[in-house]
Amino acid sequence: SRRSARMALLHRRAMLALPSRCFSAVPRVTLRDLQNNPGNNKDRKRKGRGPGSGMGKTATRGHKGQGARGTNPHRGFEGGQTPLYKLLPKRGFTNNQFKLDLTSLNVKDIELFMKMGRLEAPKDGSPITIRDLVRSGLVSRVKDGVKLLGDGAISEPIDVEVTRASKSAIEALEATGGSVVSGYMN
Repeated sequence: SRRSARMALLHRRAMLALPSRCFSAVPRVTLRDLQNNPGNNKDRKRKGRGPGSGMGKTATRGHKGQGARGTNPHRGFEGGQTPLYKLLPKRGFTNNQFKLDLTSLNVKDIELFMKMGRLEAPKDGSPITIRDLVRSGLVSRVKDGVKLLGDGAISEPIDVEVTRASKSAIEALEATGGSVVSGYMN
């Protein structure tokens, strides 16, 4: 208890020594008080600048050897031994060069945008195209096209022209009297 009384006394003395502005509710911030957090701005390592820096002479590269001479081997190099990737046989192939990056779109999203008035079926009976979908904001990034998926239902018959469509999407649109046309939009 003697120790806690001493701590309370020291605390009171410290509080009395503080100026009155330290007790304000909100500290006032001025431009001259702004500074970076400690340790935020570190000086870059200046290698090879003499023994006083601690990184002089060998400049953190050690003595001799391949690493000291500036040419490190490529990834997978095993010191001259036949590397693992050359020991194993080649298998299969990849078809990624022909892969299409299609943006997916659900039937329920078309229904929602039509109810909101952001997407309207053309008056002349032509189908809703990918261009219409982009202009309405329903689809933002179209790289190779749009694929229509069948999640949700639609209340009125519409014709849609997209790159691809799932079976369930085609069924959902044809159930209301609409249609899906697959077309490529450049």
